[in-house]
Amino acid sequence: ASAELTNIPFLEYVAKTGKPVIISTGAATMEDVERAYTAVTAINKQVALLQCTATYPTPAEVLSLRVIETYRQKFPDAVVGLSTHFNGISMGPVSYTLGGRIIEQHFTLNRSLKGTDQAFSLEPDGMRKLVRDLKRTRLALGDGNKVLLDSEIIEKDGEKTARVNLSPQGRLLLLSNPKKFRTIKEIMKRNYRVLDIRI
Repeated sequence: ASAELTNIPFLEYVAKTGKPVIISTGAATMEDVERAYTAVTAINKQVALLQCTATYPTPAEVLSLRVIETYRQKFPDAVVGLSTHFNGISMGPVSYTLGGRIIEQHFTLNRSLKGTDQAFSLEPDGMRKLVRDLKRTRLALGDGNKVLLDSEIIEKDGEKTARVNLSPQGRLLLLSNPKKFRTIKEIMKRNYRVLDIRI
């Protein structure tokens, strides 16, 4: 818990168990985080740092999610993530896009139960949606390569859009159609619009 971040003897005791140590960093300065990280990693290299704002619930404007990026740069050997008290599921996927790989979210079976954390905790359906959206976010990010997909090649008003490659023999190959064309003019006659040519 964030409350133990400055309790160095306790952190060292936990580190000596040899198990991965997850450190939440709410209500702390960067100096507090550095001190805790140094103390734990001197004993145990398996450390995760979670950005956290110790406000209950936490409004969006004070989540400071870009601290996740700061942690990744400052502590490159640590796993980084988010411990959140935000009322909703949208911040988990945002954290993932910033490099967060652990998302800690309060959970309850019924938000109407007594307790200070219940109102901003996720019920089972909300937790399922969070997991669903995190998986979708990972897929949606892709690999960073810009390519023309087969599903993007469409026919509209009689015009087909395609991309072509120029073969070593100087013949043009239409990627969406195995038929070869000898010239750009031949492609244009057949109502294809050329997006680009690659050698």
